[in-house]
Amino acid sequence: MDDFLRLSASTARFTHGAPRAFSFGDDGRLLWFLRSTGPTDPFDSLWVLDTATGTETRLADPRELSPEPGVLPTGERRLRERIRLVAAGIGSYALSGDGRSAVFPLFGRLYRVTYEGAPDATGQPTGQPGGQPGGRPEETPTAGPVLDPRLNADGTRTAYVADDALHTAPGGRVSPADGARWGVAEFVAAEELGRARGHWWSPDGETLLAARVCESALQRRHFADPAHPELPAEDFAYPEAGGPNAEVQLWVLGPNGARTRLDWDAETYPYVSDADWESTEEILLTVQDRLQQRVLLLSADPTTGRTRELSRTTHPQWVDPMLPGTPARLPDGRMLTAAETPPATVGGALTCGAARALAVDGRLITGDSIQVRRVAGTHGAQLLIEAGQRDPSEQQVLLLDPTTGELTPLADGPGVHSVQASAGALLLTSADADGVRRIVRTADGREFVPLDLSEPLPYRVVPVLERVTEHAVPTSVVFPRGHVPGRRLPVLMDSYGGPGFQDVSAEPRRWQHRQWWADRGFAVVTVDNRGTPYVSPAFTHAVYRGFSEVTLEDQVAALHALGERHPDLDLDRVGVRGWSYGGYLSAMAVLRRPDVFHAAAAGAAPTDFRYYDTAYTERYLGLPQEHPEVYEQDSLIPDAPQLIRPLLLITGLADDNVHPSHTLRLSQALTDAGRPHQLLALPGVTHMTPNGTREKLMALELEFFRKELA
Repeated sequence: MDDFLRLSASTARFTHGAPRAFSFGDDGRLLWFLRSTGPTDPFDSLWVLDTATGTETRLADPRELSPEPGVLPTGERRLRERIRLVAAGIGSYALSGDGRSAVFPLFGRLYRVTYEGAPDATGQPTGQPGGQPGGRPEETPTAGPVLDPRLNADGTRTAYVADDALHTAPGGRVSPADGARWGVAEFVAAEELGRARGHWWSPDGETLLAARVCESALQRRHFADPAHPELPAEDFAYPEAGGPNAEVQLWVLGPNGARTRLDWDAETYPYVSDADWESTEEILLTVQDRLQQRVLLLSADPTTGRTRELSRTTHPQWVDPMLPGTPARLPDGRMLTAAETPPATVGGALTCGAARALAVDGRLITGDSIQVRRVAGTHGAQLLIEAGQRDPSEQQVLLLDPTTGELTPLADGPGVHSVQASAGALLLTSADADGVRRIVRTADGREFVPLDLSEPLPYRVVPVLERVTEHAVPTSVVFPRGHVPGRRLPVLMDSYGGPGFQDVSAEPRRWQHRQWWADRGFAVVTVDNRGTPYVSPAFTHAVYRGFSEVTLEDQVAALHALGERHPDLDLDRVGVRGWSYGGYLSAMAVLRRPDVFHAAAAGAAPTDFRYYDTAYTERYLGLPQEHPEVYEQDSLIPDAPQLIRPLLLITGLADDNVHPSHTLRLSQALTDAGRPHQLLALPGVTHMTPNGTREKLMALELEFFRKELA
């Protein structure tokens, strides 16, 4: 590897040393976060910024607590894979209700730490007289390797999962031994629905709401490490498209063994995408039908388990899950829900004019001028939202009056801005071509900057951003630094292209590796085809009942449009690379359009969606039993005999998201058809390609494309 790839690998793509996982505590006075000691340190410690003094205090160092790094328990390892967590050390933490204490797991052990306050001018801690700024973390004995510990409101008890059972400390086991998994999120909740937890303390700290997950009907998938044939295979439950899902129930576990099951039509609405206590007398939960066309916000009585419907969101295709913070009850009791503005038509054709919007009690309060992406909470009497106004590549932070719909910019310069809030305190994060900046702004107007110890980004990249074709598809081109106009360049298409992820973004880390590819002699083209988020609902929903046709059509049309605008793009030499859905796009490109694409490197490609998970696949394609022709059309296996271009297939043999069988099935079909190709199977490598694997693959891909596009 060259210097850039080595630096990228050693810094986890320039993220080690950057603060992350922020949480406000103590009514906005404290800002908790995780950060390692520098750009090559992968082990995150737990820190707190005290805005009363501006002091940062490290409360827990994983290497002091565990000098010899241990082995992650299976449950935590899989949860980290679901939430795409690459950092080592302390991966997550949870605060008490007052925000002064935290618990965290470390290699299966449970720790608790309390922050009392940094010294004031008199030398006394600002939290409690006589206390210490940060006490040493104390280990709590547990029943087994710990997953997802949570403190109750007053910090006197901790709930945690061990060996699929829910426990409290002090207290002991609180879930029955009935063969189910308790207190955890099932695969589709964590991977596809945005819910990574499975237990919640009541506000009074006496009762737990817990998920009960039964996976007995699911098929088992297996991994065997061919590099270590002496080790037994690992297996896990996987919900395959068209097959059974995990059965999920919610139970209230009270003192003295009291148990109450929440009652809703779980057969019609099997997915629980959110749940939490609204008060000691009410639980709010969000449930969805299997095709995710109906989403209900329910109010549940924790004493009786009875539920009643508060709001219903429907869509003839699917209710888009990309709007966190809704549905929710406003402080005045009104219901805040996600909505869409009506699409416009021009000449009888549907345009991309519809917007992701917000409604209060069913009345729209935002219009076509913004695309709402997230409701971050409240700030005073107003809603705090993240939204796109000018261009899909950017994001602004706005204050929204929930009654009048009036918008007030809070952070709206060029770039991608995000926010967290608590009791009048704000954490604003801004990212643009010059890097990432974070500012903590207190309720009384003081400002602090959390220390960032990450490696500075090597490149200042200003991609050429353009909207092309009749669908106004967002695109980018990154040229080599110092490129001389008139020099023809081979093209490297580097796109994801699938639902749920935006490639063409003003976030600067997105462009570092594309600049590296460009400096190796390519014009790097990225296309957010229809189906990707943040342009409009109509744009996103264009892949309903079919991925392949729309994805490939937009990629080809955008490439040709860019070729007309930029004559230095040599469209006779076009390579395409990608991972996950991007790997699917790459393999499909050379299989179905060899006239346009001349070589492909396809990593972790879901080659046949009949073998991918239920919640993701069925949301877009429907049930395979009802729409077999859709699944056949989107499968790459029947295309194998048509391969005439160089194809490099890559898969991690420990990938529990896109199982390696996807790649191996396509490789087998190519072999059966007598189609030469290359296959790179990586023992022990997961979907996230940790520990510098992605950079090593880039070096191999570079040699592949240099040879095939020479």
